[in-house]
Amino acid sequence: MRPLYISALLLSASIGLVGCSTAATVSEPVAQTAPAAAAPLDYSDYAAVLSQYVDSLGAVDYAALQASRQGLDAFNNSLDAVEEATYNSWSDAEQIAYWVNAYNSLTLKSIIDQDPIKASIKDITGVWRIRKHPILGQDKTLDNIEHQTLRANFDEPRIHAALVCAAVSCPPLRTEPFTGADLDAQLNDQVDQWLARPDGFAIDREAGEVRLSKIFDWFGQDWIPSYSVESGFAGSEAERAVLNFIGNYVSEEDRAYLEAGDYKVTYFDYDWSLNVQ
Repeated sequence: MRPLYISALLLSASIGLVGCSTAATVSEPVAQTAPAAAAPLDYSDYAAVLSQYVDSLGAVDYAALQASRQGLDAFNNSLDAVEEATYNSWSDAEQIAYWVNAYNSLTLKSIIDQDPIKASIKDITGVWRIRKHPILGQDKTLDNIEHQTLRANFDEPRIHAALVCAAVSCPPLRTEPFTGADLDAQLNDQVDQWLARPDGFAIDREAGEVRLSKIFDWFGQDWIPSYSVESGFAGSEAERAVLNFIGNYVSEEDRAYLEAGDYKVTYFDYDWSLNVQ
């Protein structure tokens, strides 16, 4: 069974205590109404950008986007207009969608801010750790969003199938925004697409190898809390957790092979070339 998105938000219940009273009657307790969640961010500008400039394989027409960037800039400006109280009223799913969309849209901005456009995101000085973007009333880098916010605050390793760093070996950029309402289905679909890529996941029974995206090597520990296993599979604790996770997205025959553990785990080389159309 595939993992269902489970919100980490805990709801606390308040208990009304009626004390002793000398009055003949006890008044009815006043009903407490929880504050309503604010509406999610309007993703219409970002949706128009994705549908127009991203193809079915997740590649981007950066030149055309650079020439007509008003919609992307409008959406990125809206990220900073969200008030903290509004953000805090959202569900975990809505918060995750907000940060993933922010990371991906600000990555697009980082690419088209260059003139001429670079052949790789790695050619942009300080793109992850130095360049800051106003968001939620703060100045955040892409690394802040990924490592100090998403990875630190949410137990949801599927974000690695959704965060797109503008490289060929990244998971595909989705042609629609992530939303809180559809997040679970969207993340599962992203995992399916990612694993189906030539450098996402492969079993080579003849060579006795299971080959994985390098992303699973870099961030394998993120799968341990929810997918750690005491037996079966191969490799380190993190690799076994990753393979247990992947087993939810493959055929029964492939899952049985993964569980048997009679193979070595290797990783594909990572292609940092720009994911350009």
